[in-house]
Amino acid sequence: MSKLAARVTPHVAPVCAFAPRAAGIASSSRQNNAQAPNIAPPGAPSPTHYPPLRNDILPASRAPAKGILPEFNMKGKVVIVSGGAQGLGLVQTEALLEAGAIVHVFDRQPEPPLGSSYDKVARRAKDELRTSIFYHQVDVRSGVDELNIITEQIADKHGRLDGLIAAAGIQQETPALDYTAQDSDRMLGVNVTGALMTAQAVARQMVRLEKPGSIVMIASMSGTIANRGLICPVYNASKAAVLQLARNLAMEWGVKGIRVNTISPGYIVTEMVEKLFVKFPDRETEWPKHNMLNKLSKPEDYRGAAVFLLSDASRFMTGADLRIDGGHAAW
Repeated sequence: MSKLAARVTPHVAPVCAFAPRAAGIASSSRQNNAQAPNIAPPGAPSPTHYPPLRNDILPASRAPAKGILPEFNMKGKVVIVSGGAQGLGLVQTEALLEAGAIVHVFDRQPEPPLGSSYDKVARRAKDELRTSIFYHQVDVRSGVDELNIITEQIADKHGRLDGLIAAAGIQQETPALDYTAQDSDRMLGVNVTGALMTAQAVARQMVRLEKPGSIVMIASMSGTIANRGLICPVYNASKAAVLQLARNLAMEWGVKGIRVNTISPGYIVTEMVEKLFVKFPDRETEWPKHNMLNKLSKPEDYRGAAVFLLSDASRFMTGADLRIDGGHAAW
């Protein structure tokens, strides 16, 4: 495990931290033989038809479980999840492990404690899922050199690097009139520059190995709308930047076979938010009214999105945002 200094909190909820300014930065059947499209190599002419996707011709190591679409099978694929030690990042990490992927987690903590949620997922990966999870202490902003070194080591170790979920992020609720330049720089540095540096490190290895891949950046519905009653202007601006950054990376790297998409979650009930509701009980009753389902989401509601965007199930999807907010932004 790499011993790198880190200052990034994992992205545990999609909107700004809900503590007041004094609290500062918050701490993340088998498919039939119908024809299905496959991605042509970059620069290749568009084929007029595609061969059928058949399970009986898949290698045994890639054969999907009974009842699972083969496009979602990630057995043997190698994925990095930044901010993956807790919250949304950890839930998506577990989903990728269940799909068969090998996962490397980047996070700020020196090492997750025994008995933690991460430790339980790691033991499940070994004992039940028969795959592997590795932990690295990494600072996605100030430790850029180390970030690139570790990412290259991962690619060399496996001879491949298939995907990334960039979920590391920080949050802060502060009125715009009270925001300091230092707080703004820190917010944008982690949420935007940190996401870019992580995506860049992964894309470099995909290009070096001449292998296609998929990059997913965790944005937020807060990058599209202003949250009623929540004062987090710089956080929302940072997530809007992530949306635009991902579109530009998709444009630049698409010719290299690298897809880049975003996930924009709505309000997520995490342990931190549950504590917040004790302090601000009105938010627990008011927030559900802001979306069309009249309820709040849980981290588990985003498991399928991670597997979908990193697997072959989304092989013709890039430069897109998958907004999962209960209809909040669709009013």
